[in-house]
Amino acid sequence: MRVRLLCVSAVLLTGCGAAAPTVSASTAASATAASATAASAAASSLAARPLESVASPASASALPAPSDFTVVETAVTAADLPHSWRDGCPVGPADLRRLELSHWGFDGRARTGILIVHRDAAGDLRSVFAALWREKFPIRLLRPVDEYGGSDDDSMAADNTSAFNCRNAVSTGPPRWSAHAYGRAVDVNPVENPYLISGRVLPPAGAQYTDRANVRPGMAVAGGPLVRAFEAVGWTWGGRWSAPDYQHFSQNGR
Repeated sequence: MRVRLLCVSAVLLTGCGAAAPTVSASTAASATAASATAASAAASSLAARPLESVASPASASALPAPSDFTVVETAVTAADLPHSWRDGCPVGPADLRRLELSHWGFDGRARTGILIVHRDAAGDLRSVFAALWREKFPIRLLRPVDEYGGSDDDSMAADNTSAFNCRNAVSTGPPRWSAHAYGRAVDVNPVENPYLISGRVLPPAGAQYTDRANVRPGMAVAGGPLVRAFEAVGWTWGGRWSAPDYQHFSQNGR
């Protein structure tokens, strides 16, 4: 990234890798000073911005479009999880990792997204998303649920693929932690893969995808690339449950 940015700056002034045109000393000094001032301002701006403002749905295009599959894994802190984590959650920020992953959009273009997952699930998800990249399986959005204020409903309505969220399971039984609260579950393309429970369709926009025999892009189907990728690393697909949760894949079977 830094090499590319420096190269772009060089192109603006001289052309990357080309001989520099002759300029006066005063002109060169002015250009150098302007470039240094701009670089300093950009660095200060990035340093001041929190994670949720850097990686928000509106700024998704700010992440570079990859030319090949890449993964960048970094640690997270409580400050990175202002809406999805709180004291009393079953795992702490030190147990979680931020994965910046390549994926394909529904428009066929390469994109970069972000998942927050348990550190023990990171390796599995690297393999899963590498397989989905090879298959060119489309994913609408790949953003932390914090960008939706920690609201699972809002994240699903946006057709956002997400993982960690310290919340209870959506079920008819007694309250219990969801696998998402441990960072050990991923919901993929919720609109194309709705959760059918107690006569409800979650999210409601998923009603047009309840006919699972009518296979369309982004859907999870038995034997399809999405289900195969997760089952290859031993994860469970909720689409086989009595109350099918087609979007849900979990490491612990819950």
